Amino acid sequence: METSRADVEKGGSTKLQKQEPGKVPSPLYPQHEGEREWTPWLVPSILVANIVVFVLAMYYNNCPAHTRSRDGQCVAGFLGRFSFQPLRQNPLLGPSSATLVRMGALVWDKVVHGHEGWRLFTCMWMHAGILHLLANMLSLLFIGLRLEQQFGYVRIGAIYMLSGLGGSVLSSLFIRGSISVGASGALFGLLGAMLSELLSNWTIYTNKVAAVLTLLFVVAVNLVLGILPHVNNFAHIGGFVTGFLLGFVLLMRPHFGWMERYGLPAGATCTSKKYLAYQWALMAVALVLAVAGFATGLALVFRGSNANESCHWCHYLSCVPTKSWTCTN
Repeated sequence: METSRADVEKGGSTKLQKQEPGKVPSPLYPQHEGEREWTPWLVPSILVANIVVFVLAMYYNNCPAHTRSRDGQCVAGFLGRFSFQPLRQNPLLGPSSATLVRMGALVWDKVVHGHEGWRLFTCMWMHAGILHLLANMLSLLFIGLRLEQQFGYVRIGAIYMLSGLGGSVLSSLFIRGSISVGASGALFGLLGAMLSELLSNWTIYTNKVAAVLTLLFVVAVNLVLGILPHVNNFAHIGGFVTGFLLGFVLLMRPHFGWMERYGLPAGATCTSKKYLAYQWALMAVALVLAVAGFATGLALVFRGSNANESCHWCHYLSCVPTKSWTCTN
């Protein structure tokens, strides 16, 4: 006896029927397994939360009250206490660095010596300016809505949060002299999960090579832009690697042979394996690497380790000096 193939989450039938192994059962419901689409609410909620945090930061910043005249005039002064810091202090139209630090920006010294590990999470909800916020939130909508529709809020929420944490951990290992804020690590994690989901569920996609190449191009362009000054590319890299590994673990779907059974007549021979061996292998390897990576990374961070001492060229991954700028300023 076996439960029918009905999608219980969509209210399908749960009537029991006899099913011969390796044979297609009689169709009792209209949906195919794995076809459910969720109504996105988590991604819009994350967007609203980021906007609210930015508004609170600007309220707390209160540029007119805390900026000396010799530092320049507040931008958009008609906004009152919500006006932006002078452009020489923050060209992204946002609060001061002091405000960002007080509200939870990632600062290595405070995480390690101040025992403020919570900054590894809070920094992903803050943004340096309205331009920074706008770019990240548009990316969140473009990437996150599709993923949440397909895989639901639990899996996408887990990937988003853990990828943001992965970006913070790698940032803390390499960056000590500056602060870091932004959802970029979490967003790169969603990009990484999209790539691993394509690779893991290779059999169910058409135009798969074009899709992978397009996604790799998008990731490469964004990582190249990350070598510009004042951009924390380590958050991008850490988030992407974390999301890539988690995609194999959380976004595995039934292979094409299993899905094809729904187009076959009742009683026809079909595969009895829902997932292929390579999918299980990828999931197992990715899970081990993700757990080991987080355990090692967090241990090194709270020990105060400086990864630059072991990798003398890695700082070029986040900033490449040119005649137009230096990476120390």
